[in-house]
Order: sequence, then C-alpha cells, then structure tokens
Amino acid sequence: MSVRPDADTREIRNAQAERLRAVWANPSGWRYWTSVNNFQVGLWYSSAAFAFMLFGGVLALLMRLQLATPVSDLFSADFYNQAFTLHGTVMMFLFAVPIFEAAAIFLLPPMLGTRELPFPRLGAFGFWSFLIGGVFVCGSIFFDAAPSSGWFMYPPLATDPELSGVGADIWLLGLSFIEIASIAAAVELIVGIMKCRAPGMRINLMPLFAWYLLIVAGMILFAFPPLIAGDILFEMQRMFDWPFFDPTRGGDPLLWQHLFWIFGHPEVYIIFLPAIALMAMIVPTFSQRPIVGYSWIVLAAVGTGFLSFGLWVHHMFATGLPQISLAFFSAASEAVVIPTGVQLFVFIATMLAGRVIFSVPMLFGVGGIAIFVVGGLTGVMVALAPFNWQAHDTYFVVAHLHYVMIGGMLFPVVAGIYYYYPLIDAKHLSETFGRIAFWLMFAGFNIAFFPMHLTGMRGMPRRVFTYQTELGWDWLNLISTTGAFVFASGVLLVAFDVLRPKNRYLRGEMNPWRAGTLEWISEPEENWGVRSIPVITSRYPLWDQKTLMRDISEGRGYLPDAEEGRREGLVTSVLDARPLQVLRVGGTSYLTIVSAASLGATFIALTFHWWIASLVAAMAAFTAIVWWLWTGTAEIPEKPEKDVGLDLTLPIYASGPASVGWWAMFITMVGDSTAFASLVFGYFFYWTIHPDFTGGIDGPGSFWPLLALALFATAWGLTVVARRYNAKDDVLVMRLCLAVSFALTCAASVAAFQGPRAHAMQPTAHVYPAIVWILVIWVLAHAAVGAVMQAYCLARSFAGRLTRQYDADLSNVVLFWHFLVITAAVTFPVIGLFPQAGGR
Repeated sequence: MSVRPDADTREIRNAQAERLRAVWANPSGWRYWTSVNNFQVGLWYSSAAFAFMLFGGVLALLMRLQLATPVSDLFSADFYNQAFTLHGTVMMFLFAVPIFEAAAIFLLPPMLGTRELPFPRLGAFGFWSFLIGGVFVCGSIFFDAAPSSGWFMYPPLATDPELSGVGADIWLLGLSFIEIASIAAAVELIVGIMKCRAPGMRINLMPLFAWYLLIVAGMILFAFPPLIAGDILFEMQRMFDWPFFDPTRGGDPLLWQHLFWIFGHPEVYIIFLPAIALMAMIVPTFSQRPIVGYSWIVLAAVGTGFLSFGLWVHHMFATGLPQISLAFFSAASEAVVIPTGVQLFVFIATMLAGRVIFSVPMLFGVGGIAIFVVGGLTGVMVALAPFNWQAHDTYFVVAHLHYVMIGGMLFPVVAGIYYYYPLIDAKHLSETFGRIAFWLMFAGFNIAFFPMHLTGMRGMPRRVFTYQTELGWDWLNLISTTGAFVFASGVLLVAFDVLRPKNRYLRGEMNPWRAGTLEWISEPEENWGVRSIPVITSRYPLWDQKTLMRDISEGRGYLPDAEEGRREGLVTSVLDARPLQVLRVGGTSYLTIVSAASLGATFIALTFHWWIASLVAAMAAFTAIVWWLWTGTAEIPEKPEKDVGLDLTLPIYASGPASVGWWAMFITMVGDSTAFASLVFGYFFYWTIHPDFTGGIDGPGSFWPLLALALFATAWGLTVVARRYNAKDDVLVMRLCLAVSFALTCAASVAAFQGPRAHAMQPTAHVYPAIVWILVIWVLAHAAVGAVMQAYCLARSFAGRLTRQYDADLSNVVLFWHFLVITAAVTFPVIGLFPQAGGR
C-alpha cells in the first residue's frame, strides 16, 4: 500500500527526476544526430523503414502501370527489371525486417521495465548502417545502375558482369552491409530480453512481444549468415573470377539457391512472427482479458521458428532434386501449418472469451489475419510438389507471396501504428481516417492480388515486362493494376494521418487503451524507459498491480536517481530476473556515425573496385571501432558497488558470463559460426555432386594445414592461460603469455597460407582450389581479429585498464578464441585430409 509523500519527500523525488532528465536528455541542434537513446533511434529506424517502403511501393505501381495493358512500351525491359528487383529487395531487406527491429528498439525497454537496451550505441550503429546501405542500394536506380537480376540474384545471369553490370555488386555489397545492421540488432535484442528485464519478470511472465522478438532474433543469427556466406562466394566470382557457380570449372549454380533459400524461407517467418507479436499485444487489450493459452502460443512460436529452417527446398522443387528430398521438404512445408494455426486459434479463443472492441488497430489486425489465412491455404497448395511444378514461377506464386507478406505483416504493422502512436506524443491518430484507410487497403489488396491467382493458373510467368493480347491475361492485369492504386491510396491515407500536424489536439492519457503491459508506463516527453525500475509479479502488471504506475512515476522502484550522472539500468538473471548488476550504458557519441559511415564507404568503394579508397575507409572504420571499444566498454567504475534502492546493493562491474558483453560476444560468434558452417557445407556440396571433386588438382597437403592447427591450438591455450594468470594477479606472466600467443597466431597464419600456396592452387582454375582458399581466408581473417584482440588486451593491461578485478576484455577475447580454435579444428583437417591427404 503506497503512502502519500510529505513535502520533503516530494522535493527529493522531484530533484531525482530532474537529475534523471538531465542525464538522459538527447542533445539538440546538429548534435541531435549523435543520440543513442532507444526512443530516438527507434523513431529514426521506423521512419527510414517506412520511407523505403513508400519508395518500394512507387516501384510496384510503376510495374503495375507497365502490365496494365498488353504490348506496353511505357518502360523499357531494363528499367522494368531494375524496378522489380529493387521492389523485392526494398520490401524484404529494407522494410519488412528493419521495421520490427525499429519497433523492438522503441518498445522493448519500457515493455521489459528497464531504461535502455544494453548496447544503445550498437543500436545507433545499426541504424546508420541500415540507412547508408539502403540509400546506396535504392539510389542506384536514379543512375540506371540498379540491380536487375531479381531480388534472389540467381546465377549465371547475376554472376556475369557483362550481363548484370555493376547493379549486382551494389546488391551484394550493399545488402551485406545492411545485414550487419540486422545481426547487430539481433545481438542487442537477445541480450536485452534475456538479461535486462525488470526484477521479478520471470521468463514465463515476459510479454509475448518479447518472446516473439527473442525467437526472431535467434532466427536471424541462423538465417542471415548463410546469405552472407553466399554473398562472399558470389562476389569472389564477380570480382576475381573464382568459379563457385560456373559448371565448366566444377562449380554449381544450385549452391547459391541452397544458401539463398536457407536464408529466404526463414526470412518469411522472421517477418511474420513479429507481426503476430503485435497482434499478441493488441488482441488481449481490445478483448479486455489476458491471452488464452500463453504457454501454447509460446511453444507454437518456437515450433514455427524451428520448422521454418526445414522448408527452403520447396523453392527448388523444379530443379531436379531427388524424390526423397521432395517428399521430405513437402512434408515439412505442410507441418509448419500446425504451429501457425495454433497461434491464430489462440487469438480467436481470446476474442471469444472477452468482449471485443473493434477499434482501428483491431480492424487492421483481424483483416490482416483473414488475408493471411488465404495466403496460408495457397501455401499448402504450392508445398505439394506436383502442383508446385505447374505453378512454379507464375503469378500464382506472386499472389501467394503477397497474401502472406501483406496480410501477415503489413496489416498488423498498420494496426501497431494506430495502437502505439500515443506513445510518441500522447495523441491518437484519426479514427475516421483509419477506418477509411482500412477499407481502401483491404478492398484494394484483394482486387489487386486475388486475380493474380487466375493469371498464374492461365500461365503468366513472373518477371515478364509485357505480354501479347491473345493470351487472355489483359483484363486480369487491368483489374490488378486498378486494385493496386486503390490499395496505395489507403497506404497514403495512413501516411497522411501520421504526418499531419496535431498541435491542436489535447494530450491524451498515458494508457488510453487500458492495456495491461508495461510499455504504457512510458511518458512520451521523457527520454528514459521508466522513471524507476519496478518489481513485476504478473504478465499484465498494469491490470494486476493496481498502484504500479503511480509507484514507478513517483520513484518507488530501483534506481530512482542518477546521483553519479550516469545512464544506468539493471542486469538480471536469465530465468527468474533476479537483480545482479548495475549496468551503465553509453551516452551520445559521434563514433557510431563515424564507424558506420567509414564501414559503408569500404563496401561502396569495393563495389566500384576502388581498392585504395576501400583500404583507407577500412582503416578509418577499424580506428573508429577500436576507439569506440577503448573508451566505451568495460569501464572501470569509481566504486565497486551501489545502493540501487529497496534495501539492495549491487556491483557496478561484471565480467565473464555475468556480463552482458560476454553474452554479446557469444551470440555474435554463434552467428559467425553459422556463416562458417555454410562455407563448409559448400565444400562438401561440391564433393558430393562431382565424381572427382578435385578435378585432378593437387590439394594443400596435410603438413601445412595440420601445422597451422597445432599453432592455433597452442595460441589458444596460451590465451586461456593468460586469463588464469591474470586472475592470480601475475601480470608479468599474463603479458608474456599474450605476447607469445600473438606471435604464434602470426606463425599459424603463415602456415595456413603456405598450404595452398606451396601446392600452387589457382582459385580461378577450378572450384576445388577456390573453396579451399575461401576456407583458409576465413580462418586468416578471424586470426587477424584474434591477434588484434590479444594486442588490445596487452595495451589495456599496460594502460591499467585490465586488472585482476576488471578483466571483462580478456574474458571476451578468450571466448572469441574458443570459437576461433573450433573453426581451425574443422577447417584444416577438412582441407588437409578430405578428399585426399598429402596432395598428388
């Protein structure tokens, strides 16, 4: 029971709030863009994603204008190819995934009852990377240099520079840069959800939005790296003529399809699951009761994420794969319907059990589910191999894709905009505009895309820019074009509603929908997630903990003050959210912009083969990132512990598994290992499809690879030993171990390079030496990072920033080396012993 505060208590709490406000305030003027605050970065991220979506929508309308009538010459074939390639690229890579990362950065801190995600500068770096990469890719069409080989970039068309031009390089390197932003966001989301929840918010009390985003972030770690691996192989063929997809030199274009669709089909669920997460927040609110079957929907989401990785081959049914593969992947494609259906039935049960209020968010949500169900039914059809052979690469698949994507993603996103807009400035969007926009979008969508099923069944192939009159496709295409413009008018009405001035509107309530989850305690004018960090005992704390909102706003939780002038939150345990540590996060910084801009310049220069410019930009990026790490991580605090309130004292510093930095390194290396596993998959893919994988070419032998492995293992062992001697406060031995380990890393790298070089393996001659070199280069790149880390720890030690008590840097480096030695232990026996040992 709360007690009414006296005048002195109110004065103290007001002073605490003013200190918090000063610490968390964003800079003004031109320094505004250095902000790393989750609220601000989330708004930037979502604004950029919607801008890209509108750009992609304009491209779609241009395509529909071209197809509205037969034998149209409105646009050239080349421009049409650029438009449909960029349309798919923008919608999949620059809108569908980033919009949910933006929503997560914006919503998760208050939803989890914390002030900030653990790596706000990493989030800002991800945004700037996304923006630079997106502008680079989209801007290419204004210079007639956009990619034109389809958003899936199939070889051999896309691997031939003469046929595809520089556009394919822009696609590959631009999206590789954007994928860095996605993985950075995934790391931050996983660590934030697992380690930064409010005390008491056990894992079975987490909001469903957090559960879904946790699953999606984990999927990103396993889905995006195979595409990055494929991009590496693809760009090595385009830049240096290494024949990974050239059948005349042992390559195979199907490897690209495998790597792309290992990413591409989980990508559909990476897009779909966060949209369902929004529905999981909206449905209980407008049904005015908790979600029915919380555990069932969590298990169904996990099952959907797991099964999504077993579906990629159903995009390849027409490639001549063995019958057993077709049967297995067809069955898996049908099986994913089960957990998806569970999630939809949970929403229906919740609505039936409550009293549904059909507001604009609910209207968009229910309409989206209806559209998605139609897309799911056609998905069951294309999952059957015999039907797939008939419908493959026709407009039937275009219709199916858009029913799933727009119904399963865009409609719930618009529902989320209308639902969460009051969190931005405590004002509502127009109910009238919202309802008109819904019916325009719902009717226009079905008018546009339902006829495409019939167009596809009549044989119209995808990606054609014109067609003859006598084929019977003309009236169906005209209807689709009409529907597309109706749909676009609804989207524009939503955009107008968001952007129009609202100064004359009165400020609304903090929780206008009477929702039960914590994000509604966040006040729009404040920059922190919560005024003080609460103790949570319910899945819907605003419904069940009656005085919670008042207690938080009056500073009766943890960390109600910023007495040291630092941005602080709590680190809690993974399962039961016990408070473990005070987490200090970084403030505004130019380094996020400088790092992203210089790294982006590296990728852009590589696109045009400006080698010196690329090297200079890479050095600038390296310097900025090292300076960022030196000044912004593992800071030694002015005192070991702090009173966080409610009679609890916590340490300010942590290292090893207790620290969020260690978790971030572990998660990053899991994603890195997935990319490495994809390259190893490529090695054995070539081995299995060719009777003579080597093509009569000598291998690297066994001596040099196994010597390199032995040296890397020794370097790893000395790094581990260095950590142990540092724990004993034996600084001299620790430094000696690191120095010797650094020298052995360099020696191991020379030995690794010497293997294929000594046997004159020419990567342009055949795919066997090419894939061997790629695996060696992968290890050498990681060895270079490992050596830099060892030198960094030595420098930190000499600077007095790495001690027995404060050893987070060394713990993280040892963790990186665990993964590096595993990579070496796989690579060198594979290339040295399979398919032959010792060369010829």
